[in-house]
Amino acid sequence: MSNKLIVSPSPHIHSGDSIEKNMYGVLIALIPAFLVSLVFFGLGALIVTTVSVVSCIVFEALIQKYLLKTKVSISDGSAIITGILLAFNLPSNLPVWIVIIGAFVAIAIGKMTFGGLGNNIFNPALVGRVFLLISFPAQMTVWPQPGFFPFEYTDATTGATTLSLIKHGSDKVFSFASMLIGEQGGSLGEVSAIALLIGFGYMLWKKIITWHIPVFTVGTVMVFTGILHLADPHVYADPVMHLLSGGLLLGAIFMATDYATSPMSKNGMIVYAIGIGLITAVIRIFGVYPEGISFAILIMNALTPLINTYIKPKRFGEVIKNG
Repeated sequence: MSNKLIVSPSPHIHSGDSIEKNMYGVLIALIPAFLVSLVFFGLGALIVTTVSVVSCIVFEALIQKYLLKTKVSISDGSAIITGILLAFNLPSNLPVWIVIIGAFVAIAIGKMTFGGLGNNIFNPALVGRVFLLISFPAQMTVWPQPGFFPFEYTDATTGATTLSLIKHGSDKVFSFASMLIGEQGGSLGEVSAIALLIGFGYMLWKKIITWHIPVFTVGTVMVFTGILHLADPHVYADPVMHLLSGGLLLGAIFMATDYATSPMSKNGMIVYAIGIGLITAVIRIFGVYPEGISFAILIMNALTPLINTYIKPKRFGEVIKNG
């Protein structure tokens, strides 16, 4: 009787999902946005992305091997995703040494401090991005203007983003067509709505994410800004402008949906997404910064454990008592 056969409850069918499969699926979804960034920001996009990715991989490997004394797991793709998403939140003329600092903060503080993949409570790329924004505001708010495969890096021509122009009441904003294809100033990965939506469609097709968080985040921003625009169209920009500009789509699709930092239930996802949308819209319209998606996601990341505690799906066979 020493060798007992232990049979766990059914079902016993393996879905085929794995961390590596989902991570590399996200990487594939990021390819269209990366290609657009290369077209419009050229050498700067390549340098910033490469430095960010390599730095994240190196820092994670060193911390796992020499500090945590655990198995090095950089092959799972998570460090690569953190590096790309961090780069996508940076201007293409950012000096290399600042990119490396951002990568260190993202991996060492945002991820490995909590124990690594799956244990972090905040999105690591956004931790790095917000740290750089607070620490180096001058360098983080200078935006190269798009060209066609430009070879300039730190000497690129700079200008305001669409959200900055809206914030200051300027009528000289980029056209909807330019914002759709990515011909506007801004961070590397936030400029092309079409590229980001292609990635969103791919992840939905592969069932890497569900539609709840992106749709409710974007929908909340559009409803909030739409009401204000209807009340005073001369003061407040229309909701389509808010949709196509800034990091709303990038954040809603690729960062708010992070498995480790977002709620588990669908109702929880909806509450979480509405919170992100409201905070983003409030910061954009009434705050000092023209963009608020990074702060909004981090704030709601902190509330995710609370949402998971109080918003749970009904368990199978559970009896609800009346009164």
